[in-house]
Amino acid sequence: MAFALRKRGPSTFERAADGSMTLMEHVRELRNRLFRASLAILVGFGFGIWLATPVRVLLSKPYCDLPQAKDPDTGLCKFVQLGVADVFLLNLKIGLWVGLIIAAPVWLYQLWAFIAPGLHRHERRYAYIFTTLAAPLFAAGAVLAFFVTTKGLEFLLDISGGDISTTLEVTRYISFVTNLILLFGVAFEFPLVVLMLNFVGLASARRLLSWWRVAVFVFFAFSAVVTPTPDPFGMTALAICLCALYFAAVGVAFINDRRKGRRKESYAGLSDDEVSPLELDDDPVVATPELELSEPVHASEPVAPPRPIDRRYDDMT
Repeated sequence: MAFALRKRGPSTFERAADGSMTLMEHVRELRNRLFRASLAILVGFGFGIWLATPVRVLLSKPYCDLPQAKDPDTGLCKFVQLGVADVFLLNLKIGLWVGLIIAAPVWLYQLWAFIAPGLHRHERRYAYIFTTLAAPLFAAGAVLAFFVTTKGLEFLLDISGGDISTTLEVTRYISFVTNLILLFGVAFEFPLVVLMLNFVGLASARRLLSWWRVAVFVFFAFSAVVTPTPDPFGMTALAICLCALYFAAVGVAFINDRRKGRRKESYAGLSDDEVSPLELDDDPVVATPELELSEPVHASEPVAPPRPIDRRYDDMT
């Protein structure tokens, strides 16, 4: 029994990469990928609503661990709710953030699958490396934000004095913590910008190292401006971490420059404006042997004229 094998055509990625897709096919692909990403975010939002209360308790931990935050009668951590629906809306907001994080592998893949066909092979490889490094760097920034929040709240509550009772409003506190996490996470992505400048050839490792004084000053100034707490702990912690990440990125840049230098060892001693030496060949030039002449081509015989057409028959018969 013979089975007919169906020939498989080029995939959507291959057709988008070689430019054979039409404009309407690109629009249709974008619509399908947006639908899949939206569906994944909707499912993640459902899980986020379910996890909203535990996440809110986790975000409240830096404040609730302080002795000033506990009620002296019950020993519980108390927040203030100014509006009737404040906690409900806050849970929706937390659920959306958690849903985006849960559905991140899906909607990031859909975004990448739409953009990747327009990139070269080496550009896609660099994108894989940067994406792999971006997630742990953002997580490290979030952990540092929790540490800074704990130290900053302890400093702020200590200077208020014992004659003042402090009770935080829940929505403003959660917004404060989430903004701090987002800010520190984005700041920790700065070494990727440094590596990108080196990988694309805009700045060498030696030039990046020569900018270390300016970089350290910019890091401390940036930390002093963006850190929401006025205490020195958050500013110093963020600036020191950014400096360490900067020097680590410069170290990776030196490795990358050394790898590139191995490919150009033959031109290592030449400057950009120096003419490369020419190899002179002293071998004598031998004369080309004479070619034998071919016999002349005789004229062709005349072609006989065609016979006359019988007019009694048309072209069809």
